[in-house]
Amino acid sequence: MKRRSFLFKSATVAASCAVPVVAKGGTRNGEPVLTVAHITDVHIQPGNNILERAKEWLELVKAHKPDFFLNGGDTIMDVSYEGKTREDALSQWAEWDKLTEEIKDYEIFSCIGNHDCWWDVPSKDDEMYGKPYVQQRLGIPNNYYSFTKGGWHFIILDSNHKGITLGEEQMAWLEDELERLPASTPTLLMSHYPITSITNSLVGGQHSDHKELKKLFYKHKDKVKACLSGHQHMLDRVWYNGVNYFCNGSLSGFWWGKGDEQSAGPQFYLETPPGYAILKLYADGSLENEYYALSEPYE
Repeated sequence: MKRRSFLFKSATVAASCAVPVVAKGGTRNGEPVLTVAHITDVHIQPGNNILERAKEWLELVKAHKPDFFLNGGDTIMDVSYEGKTREDALSQWAEWDKLTEEIKDYEIFSCIGNHDCWWDVPSKDDEMYGKPYVQQRLGIPNNYYSFTKGGWHFIILDSNHKGITLGEEQMAWLEDELERLPASTPTLLMSHYPITSITNSLVGGQHSDHKELKKLFYKHKDKVKACLSGHQHMLDRVWYNGVNYFCNGSLSGFWWGKGDEQSAGPQFYLETPPGYAILKLYADGSLENEYYALSEPYE
């Protein structure tokens, strides 16, 4: 592969989604309290110079000087289908370990994607079976969890349940999590699948419990500001009842491939090029989400 730099337009990035959002009753003052990088659907795997291409992406992300990374799942290419072997899983996770050496000085908060878990194991007692092994490889405390930074609260969800839902236990946990937060605590949620998205009308794939979540978010409308997702490899923004739903494309685009007859450009999935998002979060609960897209494809 001929190595080349990614070329970007200066202020307005090709296919960017720069959306300043001011919370009702608030104004954005001063500098952001946090700058957060959102990468999703990395789908790392051996071969085809994918590791080197992904490393170059991370160099671009680091230029924004993020405070930390949010990784939206489908971290590895795929070990979820029948016939996938232990060697498939180990080789893909080994590539992730090599990639994250590039950002070892940053905290990475990840959620689990549908392609990350190895299910076709000889025994469910195998240490590599299912979600616990993914949690271990991603360095996360549970399949869903929360943390607070810069006055913002972050909730990482696991939507890999039947019908793309949180399930009863996690939904109860989320209800309690939001209830316990002090009033007006700005909160951002990340799920692998979109909770609400225009992309659902095109390809399906959003949460089937979106109505229950919508109702919960309205109850806590002083807190819930944004929901991030991936999965679709498509870029969109939905705003409803004060909540912004950002589906932030994918780092891998067309799974690191050239694309197909429906791709609007090389390496695009439909009309979305590969890329990543940078979020600016402000003390008053307002935020910006900007998508940085590949403007010139690899040869």
